[in-house]
Amino acid sequence: MGRGTLEKLDAIHRGELSAVENVQRALEQIEKLDKQIKAFIELNPNARAEAEAVDRRIKRGERAGKLAGLAIGAKSNINVGDLRTTCASKTLGNYVATYDAEVVKRVRAAGGIIIGMNNMDEFACGSSGETSAFGPTDNPAAPGRIPGGSSSGSAAAIAAGMCDLCLASDTGGSIRNPASHCGVVGIRPTQGLVPSHGLIELSVSFDQIGPLAPDVYGTALMLETIAGRNPDECTTLDLSSVNYLDKLDVKIESIRVGTSPKFSELTDPAVMKVIDGAVEKLHDLGAEVVEVELPHLEKGLSAYYVIMSAEFFSATRKFDGRKYGRRIEEVCGDEVLRRIKCGDYISRKEQRGKYYQRALQVRTLLRREFKEALDRVDVIVGPTVPKLPHELGTKLSPAEMRAYDYLTSPISLAGTCAGVIKAGEVNGIPVGLQVQGRVLGEGTVLRVMHALEAVK
Repeated sequence: MGRGTLEKLDAIHRGELSAVENVQRALEQIEKLDKQIKAFIELNPNARAEAEAVDRRIKRGERAGKLAGLAIGAKSNINVGDLRTTCASKTLGNYVATYDAEVVKRVRAAGGIIIGMNNMDEFACGSSGETSAFGPTDNPAAPGRIPGGSSSGSAAAIAAGMCDLCLASDTGGSIRNPASHCGVVGIRPTQGLVPSHGLIELSVSFDQIGPLAPDVYGTALMLETIAGRNPDECTTLDLSSVNYLDKLDVKIESIRVGTSPKFSELTDPAVMKVIDGAVEKLHDLGAEVVEVELPHLEKGLSAYYVIMSAEFFSATRKFDGRKYGRRIEEVCGDEVLRRIKCGDYISRKEQRGKYYQRALQVRTLLRREFKEALDRVDVIVGPTVPKLPHELGTKLSPAEMRAYDYLTSPISLAGTCAGVIKAGEVNGIPVGLQVQGRVLGEGTVLRVMHALEAVK
């Protein structure tokens, strides 16, 4: 929306830009572009009034919050009170949330204005942004191509300047994949760092809410806002708060950056050339580049889809049409139905040992391999997605579509963190560098991304 996140916040606090003006500009951008892009499903009719309340606090000299006046998009699987939280599905097409998710409460407490609900792949089932019941999302950074999924609308909204920051979710790559395709910044936090209360789950052991932003500062700012223990959730880590912003400018001369030959084996050479160039920049900044072994990386994709499908099948049993809208199997799209049927089959007693238990063994194996690699280095860097985004409407097989998750799903299995920042372009199409960190290594990941951002 024209300024960097820090610059815009400073302007709002100094009174050079009001929260109302900022929100109004976002709404005008949505009005101008969203018929084509389809980044939003629904807008918040109270956004302007909420911005006026922020302006009043600033004028009175009261503490307005670290997100004061920023326009925030929320992925449509995160409950926002009094707005439809549809998961981009006919199943929940008329479901109006009765409460705010924990992360939404934190955003609002920090002065952020929820401007609307972002489009997404239906029930987060997809890697392209094409499976929404409300229509596919276009990619503002590469018009006519997919924006990536499942947080398609969130990444597209950031890329098109329709909002300042977004709350999204990542299961097997749903923040990182669209961040790469749309040329924006995102991070999947360590499992349990961010509360999941109020998220309509795809896969309970993989789902993580995280930010998408136009820059690293915005990503760090949003993550600081939403991270930390929720006493009502047993799955959140016991951290009262985190601090990333103060350390963004720390130089990276002492950083050990890992790369793996596996990445080039699985990735299009044109994409890999851009990634190699980004690694060279990190080396020029003083980072030590070290090769690490990830011998079973390619096994992660199939293990992820087995575990995710079993958990998704279980999660969808509540959508039986009695309480939440319509029965899911009767109205859902092909990809959602495919995952439900797959999960049903895998979950049967006679199949659990053959598929599910073996997938859990691969999960344990990859956790060990990533830990061993990250004991040798501070971060591992490589491509986010192994290929360029296809043109909207292109018919891909399920296997071809799932290949978009080849390099993101192993990190989900490992339970560690990973961020994505634009590394360059191939024929005008953005390519994102994935920076993978240790458990609770978000600070280091953000530092590396910030250093790379500064030399572009």
